[in-house]
Amino acid sequence: TDECSVAGVVRAHLAAKDAGLPFVVGSEFALADGTRLLLYATDRETYGDLTQLITRGRRMSPKGTYLLTRDDVAELAPRCLAVGLPHQGARVDFPFRWLADVFPGRAWIGVGLFARSGDRAHLVAMHELAQSHGLPLIAAGDVHMHVRARRALQDTMTAIRLRTPLHECGYALFPNGERHLRSRARLATLYPRACLDATIDLAQRCTFSLDELRYEYPEEVVPPGTTPAGHLRQLVDAGLVRRYRRLDATPPEVRRMIEHELALIAELRYEPYFLTVHDIVAFARSKGILCQGRGSAANSAVCYALGITEVDPSRMSMLFERFISRERNEPPDIDVDFEHERREEVIQYIYAKYGRERAALAATLITYRPKSAVRDVGRALGLELAQVDRLTAMFAWWDGRAIDPARIREAGFDPANPVITRLTKLAGALQGFPRHLSQHVGGFVIARGLLERMVPVENAAMVDRTVIQWDKDDLDAMGLLKVDCLALGMLSAIRRALDMIGQLRGAPLAMQDIPAEDPAVYAMCQRADTVGVFQIESRAQQSMLPRLRPACFYDLVIEVAIVRPGPIQGGMVHPYLKRRQGKEAVTYPSPAVESVLKRTLGVPIFQEQVMQLAIVAAGFTPGESDQLRRSMAAWRRKGGLEKFEQRLIDGMGQRGLPEAFARQIYQQILGFGEYGFPESHSASFSLLVYVSAWLKHYHPAAFCAALINAQPMGFYAPSQLVQDARRHGVEIRNVDVTTSAWDCTLVKKGPGSIFPVAMKRVAAAPVENSTLAPCLRLGLRLVAGLSHAGVQRVVDARTTRPFADVADLAHRAQLDRRDLRALATAGALAALAGHRHAATWDVAGVEKLPPLLAGATFAEVAPTL
Repeated sequence: TDECSVAGVVRAHLAAKDAGLPFVVGSEFALADGTRLLLYATDRETYGDLTQLITRGRRMSPKGTYLLTRDDVAELAPRCLAVGLPHQGARVDFPFRWLADVFPGRAWIGVGLFARSGDRAHLVAMHELAQSHGLPLIAAGDVHMHVRARRALQDTMTAIRLRTPLHECGYALFPNGERHLRSRARLATLYPRACLDATIDLAQRCTFSLDELRYEYPEEVVPPGTTPAGHLRQLVDAGLVRRYRRLDATPPEVRRMIEHELALIAELRYEPYFLTVHDIVAFARSKGILCQGRGSAANSAVCYALGITEVDPSRMSMLFERFISRERNEPPDIDVDFEHERREEVIQYIYAKYGRERAALAATLITYRPKSAVRDVGRALGLELAQVDRLTAMFAWWDGRAIDPARIREAGFDPANPVITRLTKLAGALQGFPRHLSQHVGGFVIARGLLERMVPVENAAMVDRTVIQWDKDDLDAMGLLKVDCLALGMLSAIRRALDMIGQLRGAPLAMQDIPAEDPAVYAMCQRADTVGVFQIESRAQQSMLPRLRPACFYDLVIEVAIVRPGPIQGGMVHPYLKRRQGKEAVTYPSPAVESVLKRTLGVPIFQEQVMQLAIVAAGFTPGESDQLRRSMAAWRRKGGLEKFEQRLIDGMGQRGLPEAFARQIYQQILGFGEYGFPESHSASFSLLVYVSAWLKHYHPAAFCAALINAQPMGFYAPSQLVQDARRHGVEIRNVDVTTSAWDCTLVKKGPGSIFPVAMKRVAAAPVENSTLAPCLRLGLRLVAGLSHAGVQRVVDARTTRPFADVADLAHRAQLDRRDLRALATAGALAALAGHRHAATWDVAGVEKLPPLLAGATFAEVAPTL
C-alpha cells in the first residue's frame, strides 16, 4: 500500500493480471493524532470511499502532504476493511475502541514481527488488547522491498526522502532487512496460525478489481432532446458547410472519410469526447483565443469539420487508425494548442463548467534516469554539492539508461573508488523508479460524476490547479477521457502580429485571410532567412532549407519532419535529398509500397507511412500497426520491438518483397524509436510555419514586435530578433519612457528615430519595407531590472501630463532607485535627460521630497559633463 495514495495501483493491477494474481487495493494513513491504519476496498463502492478519503486528505494540505482526522475516516470510509497499526510498546495511545466502533466486523489489529527484541512481548500485549476490544490479530509485513538484497537501496531511498546523508539518518533507517517478502515457511515460524489465516480472510473479502471502473462521459455537451450521435452529425455537417460553403460541395473523398469515421466513432461510442473538445475550442474562439489541434487528431476529417484541426483532408494522406483504433479500444487523444499567454482562461473555463469535483489535470510520473539518479544517490552518500554537480554534468540524454564508467572518469573521479562504485551500483538499480508525481502539461480528465470516486484528486504546486494521481499511461489503460489543452508560444505571437497589422490598416486580419502558396514566402524559406519562423528557425533547419528548397505546403510538411532524430538515425535524410535532387533513381519494390511512399519519393519519413507499410506490405491489421507505432515510440525505454522484426520480414516475404528491403524498413523503424514525427502532427505545425513565414516576409516590424512581446519562446533572444528586423529594413526606435508601452509597438514613421534604418537591405526584401512601413518602438519590457509595477505607474502618470524632467518622472511615478537606474542604463531617459551619462547623473540627484514639498519643482543648472 502507498501512503494516502493509489498512484501505483493501475500498474500493479496490470502486472497482477499478467501474472495471474488477484490484486488487493488499499492505502496506508497516518492520521493527525498519530494513529496509523490501513484501509482496503472490498467492492466498487468502498473503492470510491477510499479514493474520496484520499482526496480530502490531499486537498486539505499543500502538494506532497496530507491531513486527515479520525472524524474524516469515520465519515467517508467506514465501509472499508481496516487494519490498525499500533507501534511496538503501544498500549493506551492507540484508539482500539474507536477502531472497533467505526469498523464493526471489518477491523483487525496488525502485528509486525521483524526479528527485533521484544517481538514476543509485543505479540502477547497486542493479543490481550485485541481480545479485550473484540478485534482479531492479523499479520502485517510492512514490506518495503521484494528481497533482502535491496536493503542498501531501501536505506538510500530513505535518505533521499529525508534529504539527509545516509550517515546522519540514524534511527530513521530500519534496524535490519526483515521488511521484505518473506516465504510462507519463514512466516509460519514467526506468527501464530490465526494471524496468518486472518490475512487470507481479509484478501478473500476484497473482491474489487479496477476492471469494474466504468468511465462515463459528461452529459452537458449534448443538448436536451438530441442524441450524442445526432448532435455530432449536425455539427459536422455545419462545419462542412463552413469549410466548403455548401454541403454538396464537399469533396467525395472527404465525404467518404467522414462517413467512415462517424461509423467507427458511433461503434465505439466516442461522440461525447468529440463534443467535449468541440465545446472547449468553441469557447476559446468566442474569446478570440487562437487555437489549433495537432498530433494524431489531424488524421481525422471529423476534427477538421468541427474546426478542431486545420489540416485539410483533401490535401493530405490520412490514416484514421493512427487516431482511433477498433482493436486498441482506447479513447482517442486530441491535443489542442492554445496561446500560451491565455491558456489559463481555457483551463479555468473547464474547471468552471464541470466543477473541480468532476475535472482535474492528469499527472505525469517522473522516473529516475542516470542524471537524476546519480544526483540524488550522490547526495545521499554524502558527496559535496560541487562533486555531485561535476558528476551529473557529464551525463546527457543520448547516453541511454546506462551509467558509463568513462563518463565518471571524464568528470575526474576514479570508477574503482569504493564510494563511486557504490554510487554507480545504487544509481543503476534506481533507474526507472518513480521519483515524483508531477503535473501534466495540460491533459484534462473530465467525468460525468464525482471524479474523486474514480481516482484521487490532489492540489498541484501551482495555485488554482488540481491533479489526479494517475498519469497518461494509466488513463489509457483504464479508458478515461483526456483532453490535452497545451500552450504554444507561436500562437500568441501570431495573434499579436495579426492584431497589430489589423489596427494599422484599419481592418481585422485573421489567419484564414493569409493567401496560400505565396512563391515569395517560399523563396525566403529557401534562402534560410527564417530567424523567428516557427519550427524552421534552428541552425539544423536553416542548413536543410537550401538543400530541400521547399516550394509548396507539402514540402514544408517534410521539412518539419525530416530534421528529427528518427529520420536521421534511420538513414532516411540523404536518400530523400538525393532523389529529390535527381541524383538517385526513385524505385519501389511493389505497387503497394509505391502507394504508401510515392509522396516521399520511396523513403519512409512519417510514422503513418511505417504503419501503412506494415498493413499493405506485411499484412498487419490497422490495430496491429498501431501497436507497432506504440512499441516504436517506447522501445528505447522499454524494448519490445524485437517481436515485430520477424513478423515484418515474413509478411513482406509472403508478398514477394525482398528480404533486404524488409530489413531496411526494420532498421528505419528502429531509427524512428529515437523520435519519429507523425505526418498529421507535421502538417498541423506546417500551417503555423507558413503563417509565421508570411508575417515575417510582408510585415517584419509587426512580426518582430509580436515575437518579443510573446517572450520567452523560440531560439532567439530579443537582441537577435531586433538585429534581424533591422537587416530587413525595419526602423527601430529605442525604449523611451515618454512614449514606450510595456510591449513593443508599431508607430508610423516620423522624426525621433534613435537607430537609423540599416543601409544594407536583405536581398528580395518585401515591398512593404518602404517609407510607408511602420517603425518598431521597443517596449519597456526590454529594460533589464525594471519592475512591471513601476512601468504601470509610469504609464498612468504620463496620461495626465508629460514628464518635465527625470525628477518629475521619479516623483509622480514613485520610482525607486533600482527602476531609475535601469531606465538610465537602457537609454530610456534620453527624451528627458539626453545621453546615458547625463541620465545617470540626473537619477543620482533625485531625492525623495518630504510631504510638505510634494509636487514642488526646483530649477537647477545642468552640470557640464
